[in-house]
Amino acid sequence: MHALVFDTFGGPEVLSYREVADPAVPPGHIQLAMRAIGLNFADIYRRKGNYTLAGKAPYIAGYEGAGEVIAIGEGVEGVAVGDRIGFADVPFANATRVTVPLERAIPLPDDIGFEAAAALLLQGLTAQYLVEDSYSVRAGDTVLVQAAGGGVGQLLIRLAIARGASVIGMASTLEKQALAKAAGAAYALGYDEGWPDKVRALSDGGVNVAYDSVGITLLDSLSAVRSRGTLVTFGMAGGPAPLVDPRYLMEHSKTVVGGDLWNFLTDRQQRLSRAGRLFQSFRDGVIERPRIETFALSDGAAAHARLEDRRFSGKIVLLPE
Repeated sequence: MHALVFDTFGGPEVLSYREVADPAVPPGHIQLAMRAIGLNFADIYRRKGNYTLAGKAPYIAGYEGAGEVIAIGEGVEGVAVGDRIGFADVPFANATRVTVPLERAIPLPDDIGFEAAAALLLQGLTAQYLVEDSYSVRAGDTVLVQAAGGGVGQLLIRLAIARGASVIGMASTLEKQALAKAAGAAYALGYDEGWPDKVRALSDGGVNVAYDSVGITLLDSLSAVRSRGTLVTFGMAGGPAPLVDPRYLMEHSKTVVGGDLWNFLTDRQQRLSRAGRLFQSFRDGVIERPRIETFALSDGAAAHARLEDRRFSGKIVLLPE
């Protein structure tokens, strides 16, 4: 098979597309011929050496994608060659073949294409657990969403509105603020000095919950939360988050919650149930497929450079030849 690999950490130039050994198909696993692969910022962090990587050099990044079953391991039932399968948490996805544990395999309904699955699963399941589990958004809530013009941000806005909330979105450019508004945000603000004051003014003293994936904005997000409100931190795209003073939390009765999707996709039933609800939200028009830009898997270095462009918004999907 062929894969997008790197032997050392660094910029997009360390990536190369070359032939590697075919993966085995152990008992309890299936193997897919990949048709679409989602590219995420986590793949950039892995390429730079900032995230843990499975295996050893040459490294293969990627955890999200969709394809057709071409081989079935011993003991696997209920799956046939040719079935369409997606996944959100399987390593070595940047390859023409990927071996998937059965418990992580998500059958794709007929109305969910390969590209849609690769564009929706990871970000959609993330937005879903954030509004359902990290903090259960309720009708009448006011919600602050950081990086509101990004993939997860736009999905968060739509899912929160579907639960009866009003959303204030934060985004770094006018274009991304427009995307937040198009997703349904009542207000879309930039990171001008004093923006937490503006958020408090627009939310009668503070929001019920703030979702922060930027990291460096964490303390400002916390200050925009009302007394007895919640801050959910689930990423550090802008840099490491500052430390939070526990005394501040006590004095203002605020809660800080961490979030990671892998703590919610704990078994096959969870994956199937959550993916099923996500696909239904897509059918019902609650969420939309993000704007997709496609690159050949062999052109992965250009895809990484495009994703790192601060002007980019949407989803990049890699297509194996």
